[in-house]
Amino acid sequence: MTDAALLLKAAGRPVGCYVSHPRLPERLSPRPYLHPVTTLAGTAVTELAPADHLHHLGVGVAVPDVEGHNFWGGRTYVRGQGPTELDNHGTQRHVAFQLRDPDGFVAEVRWAAAGRDLLRERRTVAVTELTGTAWALDFTFSLTNVTEGPLSLGSPATNGRPGAAYGGYFWRARKEASAPDVFTADREGEEAVHGGTADWLALAGADWTLVFAGATEETRRDPWFVRTAEYPGVGSSLAHAERLPVPAGGTVVRRIVTVVADGRPTRDEAAALARKAVTR
Repeated sequence: MTDAALLLKAAGRPVGCYVSHPRLPERLSPRPYLHPVTTLAGTAVTELAPADHLHHLGVGVAVPDVEGHNFWGGRTYVRGQGPTELDNHGTQRHVAFQLRDPDGFVAEVRWAAAGRDLLRERRTVAVTELTGTAWALDFTFSLTNVTEGPLSLGSPATNGRPGAAYGGYFWRARKEASAPDVFTADREGEEAVHGGTADWLALAGADWTLVFAGATEETRRDPWFVRTAEYPGVGSSLAHAERLPVPAGGTVVRRIVTVVADGRPTRDEAAALARKAVTR
């Protein structure tokens, strides 16, 4: 499925594989991704192309509507029509690494559709050990409009599907026999946390926990997209209630730090890990 991969390490242990040149069908909106990602003890916490959603590709950046082009994969939600198969898929193409080390990288990625580049992305990823049982994935993406006119980013929610404001940073977690727990500092459960803002959000499986934290003011204002019952996944919503405009030459920047921990930290422990990951 791939022809290039970068192994990332924390505390001297392999914890993630970044695939820069995936070989994927057009319908999946081919794009670079991280998979597998593991805890320090080696527990896998991502899935690639699971049967329930073939276009979920580990950890990465995906947007279902960039000026009508699908960079998420799968069907497109059409207002008044519902999920529809369209020939509108875009591709994220890795151009070059500016930096490439076991503890992180800086890469240029081009987002193209219909024969032209729409966005230039600068992707910066860093891996850091936090404790003996937790490490952090620091992920920043900057999307610059390289066309001569304005663009806008949308989601199924902005196209008429309530509760489906996915698009941006997205982490497809491993599906287990039981759905994972999800909580913030003051809320618990998918219904309570989905679509809300919070400084951090934790997704806890059988013996692993992911703690997501927005690391900039703009990122903290993005609502969280959360699924646990249907499948385990967490992302930040770039276009929650309305489309996000990007003028010609304009740039959208987001930074999310994800703690990857063995075991199931308490709410206070999760909050402390999030603070340490963001402020280290």
